[in-house]
Amino acid sequence: MRSIVPGKLRVPLGRSDTLIDRPDFALVGVLRVPQELTSPSRAIVRRIGYALAALVVAVIVVYLGRDGYRDVQENPLSLLDCIYYASVSLSTTGYGDIAPLTPQARVINVLVITPLRVIFLIVLVGTTLSALTADSRQAFKIQRWRRRTRSHTVVVGYGTKGRSAVDALLADGLPPSEIVVVDTDSMSLEAASRQGLVTVHGSATKSDVLQLAGARHAASIIVAVSRDDTAVLVTLTARQLAPQARIAAAVRESENTHVLRQSGADTVMVSAETAGRLLGLAPATPTVVEMIEDLLTPEAGFAVSEREVAPHEVGLSPRQLPEIVLGVVRGEQLIRIDSFGSDVIAVDDRLLYVRLVSN
Repeated sequence: MRSIVPGKLRVPLGRSDTLIDRPDFALVGVLRVPQELTSPSRAIVRRIGYALAALVVAVIVVYLGRDGYRDVQENPLSLLDCIYYASVSLSTTGYGDIAPLTPQARVINVLVITPLRVIFLIVLVGTTLSALTADSRQAFKIQRWRRRTRSHTVVVGYGTKGRSAVDALLADGLPPSEIVVVDTDSMSLEAASRQGLVTVHGSATKSDVLQLAGARHAASIIVAVSRDDTAVLVTLTARQLAPQARIAAAVRESENTHVLRQSGADTVMVSAETAGRLLGLAPATPTVVEMIEDLLTPEAGFAVSEREVAPHEVGLSPRQLPEIVLGVVRGEQLIRIDSFGSDVIAVDDRLLYVRLVSN
């Protein structure tokens, strides 16, 4: 009995079913890399073009080696005969009225005509093989994406807050391929995929899901989930995996702000109180709310941005610049324009300013 029990315990302990340990083909459906959508007619025309290309190659090969072929009447092959033989060979009809006789012709037939026949059939096959090749392409894209992706942005949660965050990132010039969305809702991930974003299906409270999203190599992680306790757990997990990444998290209640910061968040936004302040300002000063919304909407009007200092701006005061400068970012600290130390621009400073967005 003693020799049996340890053996039974050893099996489940040695088994690993984490997402990052799975091969790339097993991640199809969990990790989704967007691909270019083409119309059915264009796909059909492309397949026909591939088939014709294979046929042309077969005709050329047979014509160049036509001396090694004979028909049933022992006549040499003409160009028309080569086209005929290539057509019936690739379609696997094979009437047998034309056959390779010399060893050289037979070797070429085996090494060239047979692979072309396989390609010809795959190109013209129906929806079953089409689905299989689609999964294969997705597995290849997953493998390439996991190998190449670095310094990207991970967005956890694709609800209202997550979508607004992604819209701001895209409007700021970040390519869709550098944004990864993590969510448990399939419909939300489908909407993200239509925007050209990479998606991961799973709960970001699990470290293997965040690792699959490339959190270890991410430049920034945005936590935009609907529950504050989930946001804390996701932030803890993300900070453990990515010590150098900048983590921005949103909470509904202000009393949870310190918990998020202790969990590792660099920036914490209180969504409920921010919306409440804007609602409180709206009746008395609606234009103030309109201007704030304009600044928060990067697609048009004004937008708050950050940029590096130009060489000729070093030593100047921010008030001497043509832009409206709101503050100076020195190291990791924001110095507001009316604070001590912001009167002279240093070499490594960054400027927080208001820019005009062209429609």
